This record gives sequence, structure tokens and C-alpha cells, in this order.
Amino acid sequence: MTPDPPPPTGEPPPAAAGDQPRYRLRLFVSGVTPRSTLAIANIKAIGDRYLHGRYDLEVIDAFQHPDLLHVQQVIVLPTLIRLLPLPVRRLVGDMSDHTSVLLGLELVADEPDAATTQGRPR
Repeated sequence: MTPDPPPPTGEPPPAAAGDQPRYRLRLFVSGVTPRSTLAIANIKAIGDRYLHGRYDLEVIDAFQHPDLLHVQQVIVLPTLIRLLPLPVRRLVGDMSDHTSVLLGLELVADEPDAATTQGRPR
């Protein structure tokens, strides 16, 4: 005899661990500058809020590993590279604009402009 399914709660069922991809992020910073510190804090906050532990963040100090700048083709700091899931994506800056970071990491869909969807183009 199988147990009865739980009553509906109005929320979607939790996704299985294999349903959602794990993100691998690499953040290149320039030492312990205020901009680098802000970029690290911002991407950690975004990861904790939207990825719920499904991400690995590798922070690379460009002064300690200048060879990786050339290998990864990084010319501006801070630079965030999403290595997984594919395709690789790059974001530049201190990650303060959370909406742009979410769009860049493809964590949210790019929503059409509300005025356009109502038949009134801007």
C-alpha cells in the first residue's frame, strides 16, 4: 500500500537536486580594494539569495596570479566569469546592479517592457 500524497499547498513541489544546475563562478579582483571587496560581497549575496548553495565561487587576486589574466582574457577588474552552466558568461564591475548581474548570469528572464506588452511602444 502506498502512502497518500500530501495535500496541495499552492506552491510548486521542490525541485530535485539534479533539476537545477550548479553554478561555477570565478571572480577576478585587484587586491583588497574597496571595489574588489564590494564585488565579492555583492556576488556572495546574489549567490546566497538566488542560488541557495548551488554555486562555487573562486576569487582570484590579479596581483597574485597575473598569468591567469592572460589565460582567461581578463582586461578589466573586477570581472566575474560564469564557467558553468555553459555558455560561459562575463560580467564586469562591482556587481552592485543586482538586476544586471541576475540577467547576465541568466538567473532571471529578460522581461519585455510593460508599455510594449500593452500595445504602446516607447
